[in-house]
Amino acid sequence: MKVQSLFIVALLALVITGCAVQGAGEKGTEILSANQAVDMLENANTVLVDAQPFLNYKKAHIRNAVNVSRADIVVNTPFPNLLCPPEKLEKIMEKRGISDDTCLIIYDVNKNMDSARLWWTLKIYGHDNVKVVSGGMNALIKQGMETTADIPSPIKGSFSISDFREDMIISKKEIKALINNPDPHTVIVDTRSKEEYENGTIPGSVHLDFEGNNFGDQTFRPVRQIQIRYLEEGIDYSDTVLLFCKTSIRGAQTYLALFNAGYRNLRLYDGAWVEWSASPANPIFKPESKVFQINESDNS
Repeated sequence: MKVQSLFIVALLALVITGCAVQGAGEKGTEILSANQAVDMLENANTVLVDAQPFLNYKKAHIRNAVNVSRADIVVNTPFPNLLCPPEKLEKIMEKRGISDDTCLIIYDVNKNMDSARLWWTLKIYGHDNVKVVSGGMNALIKQGMETTADIPSPIKGSFSISDFREDMIISKKEIKALINNPDPHTVIVDTRSKEEYENGTIPGSVHLDFEGNNFGDQTFRPVRQIQIRYLEEGIDYSDTVLLFCKTSIRGAQTYLALFNAGYRNLRLYDGAWVEWSASPANPIFKPESKVFQINESDNS
């Protein structure tokens, strides 16, 4: 009852200020329950994708699922887990039997993080027909799906990339510019743990641990609860929300949760904390001591 009351108060406040749902997109479009995923797999040209590391996939995965691991869709220089170039994504998708018109349903066993990162990667390169299974493999098993160690041999697909959505990503240079000239309608969200946040964060960041987007069984919280969580922090649909964690895997999970809840002005800082903290010229704020660590600026 308390949560419901807080939600109503937050919505009323936003309505009064005239910015209740500005910029809101369609809700509930990206995340599937296990039951919904099972039903969708009956459709032609739909591929189930396992986002586990390959060695884990070899041990057990949902029957007929193909594997696209995190390692398949990132590069690790100059920093770990950066967005891969389009040709790398094209190659792995085709090898897994995925084409431009394929509907992808992705699951993982990692609190929806690896699924979300693959979802984000496909979206930024223009492939929209992709969904994520809330709760991952465990949820599918509970729904009666069979696991196996047998690896399928799909027919090669035809996957091409002709788009890059720059409005889904943000650079270190742009983050620094915002710190120097804050925008009241732009919010930086640190999705790491409380301990990581307190040890140092990007100045001006709001802390919202990605784990709060999930229930204990690793299923995503419903749209209404995601709305409550972020509206209580004053983050409205009309705001631009910049997300990061250590290497923006947790940030991608929050990106998905917010997009599914109707937020559209979202950008992921791909270089994330590993890039930000690597340069002594980047300002760091330590919330616990309320101390800024600011060295002379550079052009990086």
